[in-house]
Amino acid sequence: MPVQIASFAYPLRAYPSRRSFLASSVAGMLAASSLASAQPSAPAPVKTGYAPVNGLKMYYEIHGNGEPLVLIHGGVVGITMFGPNVDALAKGRKVIAVELQGHGHTADIDRPMSCEAMADDIAALIKYLGLERADVMGYSLGAAVALQTVIRHPLSVRKLVVVSAGFQRNGMYPEVLTAFDHMNAETGAQMKQSPLSKMYPDVNWQTLFAKLGEMLRKDYDWSASVAAIKSPTMLVFADADAVRLQHVVEFYSLLGGGQRDAGLDGSQRSVNELAILPGLTHYSLSAAPVLVETVTPFLDAAMPQVT
Repeated sequence: MPVQIASFAYPLRAYPSRRSFLASSVAGMLAASSLASAQPSAPAPVKTGYAPVNGLKMYYEIHGNGEPLVLIHGGVVGITMFGPNVDALAKGRKVIAVELQGHGHTADIDRPMSCEAMADDIAALIKYLGLERADVMGYSLGAAVALQTVIRHPLSVRKLVVVSAGFQRNGMYPEVLTAFDHMNAETGAQMKQSPLSKMYPDVNWQTLFAKLGEMLRKDYDWSASVAAIKSPTMLVFADADAVRLQHVVEFYSLLGGGQRDAGLDGSQRSVNELAILPGLTHYSLSAAPVLVETVTPFLDAAMPQVT
């Protein structure tokens, strides 16, 4: 009897333990969302390339023209997880969609995975492309990388959009952390049976899952660094997210949001923004059209005056 994981059905014998099932469930849902939103006939990017950054050959695609926006995918999957949202975002700006270390078309290298190292890769890519700075938007793991990019390289980031990620490990629900705890090479091997492996045939799934698992098991607390962010920042979450609602409120509070009434004219509100999108989950958010509708006014708005 098959076990249904999102849109995939895996044989029960493929899961030797409940632990591997938990980890594969998270990966399966991410993979399913990527496959559901992938568009093989989508318009081709203006340019593709591999940027030599920090020993990596980082794959990137450029779509559209205008103010640059670096777009960073979530863990396990790649650019395709944004589906039609890449082209929707590119209608008004230059979207630089990337694939992180060991993901998609970017081959792994001999170093551990960390949000800090991958943030350094993003900053190096911005410099490689000849940009002084760029807006940076990331989803899930990519949002954590985006967050570390503005923390470690504040002059490289104009505006920041964090989609469905927290500033502490315990910001996720316990069941998600349990899945992360059991993410390893064994669960990665099961990805070879998934349609996602055909989409990204060069990914070493066992190594990717082992490195992601090692990274995701480490505790972290970026609250002090978040409170010091100067770039205008927008937080976006689903109303049924993997991030706890209490953590969302704490996150926005660290950025100066929700501290007082904004006043009749809105002049007392924070320059930072929070959006909670209804009817969505962590796994459906990245390709939802409302995501672009939500972040576009924030990205398009003039930079606030520095006082």
